[in-house]
Amino acid sequence: MQKLRVVIVSPALADANNGNWQTARRWQRLLSGHEVRIVRQWPDAHAQQDDVMLALHARRSAESVQAWHAGHGQRGLGVVLTGTDLYRDIAHDRLAQRSLALAHTLVVLQGLGLQSLPSAHQAKARVIFQSTGTRQTLPKTARHLRVLMVGHLREEKDPLTLMAAARLLPADAGVRIDHIGAPLEPALGLAAQATQAQCPHYRWLGAVPHRQTLERIQRAHLLVHCSRMEGGAHVLMEAVCSGTPVLASRIDGNVGLLGEDYAGYFEPGDAPALAASLLACRVPVDGAALVAHLGHQCALRAPLFEPQAERAALHRWVQELWTP
Repeated sequence: MQKLRVVIVSPALADANNGNWQTARRWQRLLSGHEVRIVRQWPDAHAQQDDVMLALHARRSAESVQAWHAGHGQRGLGVVLTGTDLYRDIAHDRLAQRSLALAHTLVVLQGLGLQSLPSAHQAKARVIFQSTGTRQTLPKTARHLRVLMVGHLREEKDPLTLMAAARLLPADAGVRIDHIGAPLEPALGLAAQATQAQCPHYRWLGAVPHRQTLERIQRAHLLVHCSRMEGGAHVLMEAVCSGTPVLASRIDGNVGLLGEDYAGYFEPGDAPALAASLLACRVPVDGAALVAHLGHQCALRAPLFEPQAERAALHRWVQELWTP
């Protein structure tokens, strides 16, 4: 394998600790064997040495994509589409549309992403599932149903649906909800504080380090994922590969990871349906059977998210970008 110099353009770096950064950092590790660096914007002082660019986010990395194309053409230029790219920006944003046209190849992060692309660009697109390590399920309390939601508080993640569901649950239902995420939109942080004050079974924990978040996922009975727009949430894979089943909004970004026939969906924004699903999972005997069924379905998807599969796909992609 020829050692190449790969630059990953990520709109977010370590200080943001969000999905873009986690993807960029993981890809840097998985592409060991190449020389890989991560930048927020390209070109920079080291730009002349780069052989391949992997640009996360068609719209937010558009300036870097255009600069690469001006100097290299399509050769070596790959663009990764996020949820906001697929389900908002490419429909009307000219910068995002131009990134699609300039790229040699496009990558989406879940199985239904391809069909959201304009037909003219589908032939040059592929799916690369993100990965996470398999983790042992940690002991789960029998005193109540421990539910966890992970995601910074912003509109696309729809934390208000979780908060509304919490308000619909009786305080003595035996459901305890922990909510992890920084208040990127201050009004949502205020809403979380208000919900916590009104609902003793809901706790907003704010931002939590990744290692501690993973441990909470391992101890939860269920992960809830309410997003209205998603390119392929890494936290879903972390739950699946920790033996923790998921209740998720029925959007392409979730269905493309969990499968069309998954039994744990609710319609986006439907707080009563989410609350009903949580109560159903708490019912004696039948609730345990439902959680076990969801866990079995998640276990069948887990091999898609193994690191060796993502590593092989990334190495193939980089080689194809370099030798089109």
